[in-house]
Order: sequence, then C-alpha cells, then structure tokens
Amino acid sequence: MSAASDTVVDVRDVHYGVAGRSIFSGLDLTVRRGRITAIMGPSGTGKTTLLRLITGQIQAGRGEVRVWGENFSTLGLREIYRLRRRMGMLFQNGALLTDLSVFENVAFPVRAHSDLPESLLRRLVLMKLQAVGLRGAASLMPTELSGGMARRVALARAIVMDPELLIYDEPFVGLDPISLGVILRLIRQMNETLGITSIVVSHDVKELSAIAHDSYLLSQGGVVASGSPMELVQSGSEIVRQFMSGAADGPVPFHYPAADYREQLLAEGGR
Repeated sequence: MSAASDTVVDVRDVHYGVAGRSIFSGLDLTVRRGRITAIMGPSGTGKTTLLRLITGQIQAGRGEVRVWGENFSTLGLREIYRLRRRMGMLFQNGALLTDLSVFENVAFPVRAHSDLPESLLRRLVLMKLQAVGLRGAASLMPTELSGGMARRVALARAIVMDPELLIYDEPFVGLDPISLGVILRLIRQMNETLGITSIVVSHDVKELSAIAHDSYLLSQGGVVASGSPMELVQSGSEIVRQFMSGAADGPVPFHYPAADYREQLLAEGGR
C-alpha cells in the first residue's frame, strides 16, 4: 500500500488563531489507516481545536487539512457532511440525549441518516450494544447509567454507522479503574476487529501508551515530539519529559501570561 493510500488525515503547515491568539503556527501530523493515533499535550495547546479542524467545523487560516485526500478548505457543506458520515465521534462526556433510552440513543444516527426498516434497525442497535457489553441495558435511561456505562453507550452510538475513522475526545475522564480498563480494551478491539482508524485525544499518558501505535505531543503551536509512546518516553526534550512524567516544574509554565504582578496590584482600578 502506498503512503498516500495509507493516509487518512494529513495536516500540513496549519496556522490557526482565535481573537489574535495563535493556537497553531505550522502544525504537521499524519494519521495512518488502521492505526491508533494518540494526540497529547498540556491544556490549551489546541487538541480539541485540532479535532474541529479534522471534522470540518472550522477552517485553518493557512495550510491544509486533508481527510481521505480531500482538502476541507475547498469543500462545500454537502461534501463536508459526506465526509463526516464516514466518521464516528465519542464526545468527552458521552453527550447522550437524556430524554431517550439507551436503545434510542444508539438508534438516533441511523434514524437520522437512513430509512432502515425497524426490524433491521433493532438488530443493528442490539449488535452494537452487544459489542460494548450493554445489550441488557437497552431499555435504561441515561440517568440510570454509571459514568463508565454511559461512555460505552456513547461508543456504541459512535460505531452504529460503521465509521472508517473513529475519534475519541478525552475518553478516560472521570472513569474508575475498571471502567477505564474496559474502555481501553474496547478501543483496541474496535480498531483491530473492525479495521477502524482511531484518533484518541487524552492527557492520560499511561493509558495511551498501552494502546497507541503513533503519538503526537502538541505544544508551542505545533508538534514538539512524535513517534511511538516508547520513543516519546525516551525523548531528550525538556517539554516532552515534563509532560510524560507529569512534572510540575519545567518549560510549560504554571501561570497564564500576565502583566507584572506587583504593578498590577498597585495599579488604580487595574485588573
């Protein structure tokens, strides 16, 4: 397989900013077919912004974001929606619809995007719930689920349309050790058995190291390190070492940029 056909997401020299603040200044990364790619970095380095660029919610100020070879900056809404139907998204907090049962939450994308007969829809939803171990919870409401169960229902919904690219935004947040282990296993299984390409955004270095094939560490407007999780752990970069070890002191500052502290305290009416 050629390098081009092996590439699902290709981000090249991307620049993006908000309200005069630069978030990316020359970002480059590649997501390859059939692999789990981890996106890591300190808070505020643009991880969620990157996901918005990859799903076509926002456009880069400069550079290219290509998904399956198609440049988002040249596409209209119809073409963007067509690409999005090939993606699945597991939102950070599950984002289940609270007025719908577990079954109807998983069925929602199918009802919205197809005219599948009810009998086939029922089988499809039960199959996806079985895959995440929650077929028996089909009639429950989201308020009756634990945090780990809700995340698994959200995963069933994310895969119900059989996506080629599955995106996980902070999938481990707030989970107990058992639920976290279940989600880790499911991410790996989905990738291997369904042949899905996966992007996982997370701060959890240990968990990502257990499942990722490729890793990118974002900081200072771009990628400061990339490679396998083991290569990142062995990096000589101070920023990479600080993040991978969770050290409080290092190149990544504790304080958000601000005016001189003493001057601001003494200034009349200053904030």
